Amino acid sequence: MKLNNKKVLVTGAGGFIGSHLVEALLEKGANVRAFVKYNGRDDWGMLSDLPAERQKNIEVIAGDIRDPFFVREAVRTCDYVFHLAALIGIPYSYLAPADYVSVNVQGTVNVLQACLNEKVQRLVHTSTSETYGTAIYVPIDEKHPMHGQSPYSASKIGADKMAESYYNSFDLPVVTVRPFNTFGPRQSARAFIPTVISQALTKNKVVVGSLEPVRDLTFVKDTAEGLIKVGLSNAVIGQAVNLGVGVGNSVGDIAKAILKILDKTDMPIEQSSERVRPSKSEVMRLVSDNSKAKNLCGWKPKYDLEQGLAETVAWIRKNIERYRPDVYTV
Repeated sequence: MKLNNKKVLVTGAGGFIGSHLVEALLEKGANVRAFVKYNGRDDWGMLSDLPAERQKNIEVIAGDIRDPFFVREAVRTCDYVFHLAALIGIPYSYLAPADYVSVNVQGTVNVLQACLNEKVQRLVHTSTSETYGTAIYVPIDEKHPMHGQSPYSASKIGADKMAESYYNSFDLPVVTVRPFNTFGPRQSARAFIPTVISQALTKNKVVVGSLEPVRDLTFVKDTAEGLIKVGLSNAVIGQAVNLGVGVGNSVGDIAKAILKILDKTDMPIEQSSERVRPSKSEVMRLVSDNSKAKNLCGWKPKYDLEQGLAETVAWIRKNIERYRPDVYTV
């Protein structure tokens, strides 16, 4: 898919997935406006990792997704909008639930209204598999009920429903893309895969929360491609579409796979009560049915778990100074 000369806004562009999406859009010829959260350090987040020649081709704007005036100016003149800006840490949502509502729900309403007012050709709203909660059945298709098992997941359910309402009420051309767990280079220590890798590279043991939860892991380059291919497909306007590999692995098995790549299979893996989520809040099993993305949009993942983990290990090894393995990051 070519996007030559199309003006594209990415909110949350400084984040893990956002920075990879910006790269993918640039490769397809898009003119990218990257919306990063304002700070006094002129910090572009993970966009700073892109090659200098790529950075020159990005229009970076810094603001706050909660400000409707700034959001409308950001959307102005854009053909397509990819909305990724969100608070995403589940443990932090236990501590600051009101922030999750203001950023994830109200911020999304600001984007929806701006896109409606500015008559964008397509809004791609990014959701999460956490909206499904612990699976009632697997694989999980898009008809699976939603279940707010954390303030984070509840806020994303609210955002998804607002996107649905803008399609039904105002015919806004919006697609909700629902990635399952994404991993890869540039991911923060908030996620368990970078935590395991950074600990294994620097310590004599790995400390995690629950080992039993099962996750469907998608490499970040596949997620970025899926956001573009699914989000811009005319076949799924007004719908939600899963992005996932369709294979589940437990946290414990993933940790063992990482240790195998590092040739440290004898390293002990321990559980910490500090890292264990409340029992009714922990989502135990997430495995996607990705047939809608495949059959209607022509997307399918290219990376398997081992390939993705190998690339991630190599990147974190090279950038280990960015991590603090002794600190539990919420």
